[in-house]
Amino acid sequence: MSVTPIRIMGDPVLRTPAAPVVDFDAELRRLVTDLTETMHAAGGAGLAAPQIGVGLRVFTWYVDGEVGHLVNPDVVPVGEETAEDAEGCLSIPGFRFDCRRHLYVAASGWDMHGEPIRVEGSHKLARAIQHETDHLDGVLFVDRLDVQARAAALDVLAGAEWQGHAAWLPQGEPAPVVKVSPH
Repeated sequence: MSVTPIRIMGDPVLRTPAAPVVDFDAELRRLVTDLTETMHAAGGAGLAAPQIGVGLRVFTWYVDGEVGHLVNPDVVPVGEETAEDAEGCLSIPGFRFDCRRHLYVAASGWDMHGEPIRVEGSHKLARAIQHETDHLDGVLFVDRLDVQARAAALDVLAGAEWQGHAAWLPQGEPAPVVKVSPH
């Protein structure tokens, strides 16, 4: 279990839809632990497996003191109410842009042991669940911005100091070799 390099915008793994998890085994439990430790080390509200180079439908979150994870999530909005708020991403470090999201969601899936779970969230938790589920579908939050805001954000991001780098590590740790799960 370890803090793992976070893939940066421009890495193709972030644009590739993740595969469903089929084996709820020790390797999956290690992945959830790695995601959680990396998320905490980076100070994030969530982290999806593709962000550490693993193409599986798994994410973790840390919102309002609650840590959780979801495997093979199915997320649906609850109601029509939306809100625009500042959103950031560990794969787009140092930037936040206003993004519109549903205020309430219900998510179902499994925990790392294969037990079914359902999570209902509002505001920050709803935003984190939607954001991380987007990662599993190969979508970055800047894709959710309106046309003008997206163009402005991409112009700003073009000058980011991390452009051209494959990964970013919290606390300047050396990059370990990232192995993609066979699951």
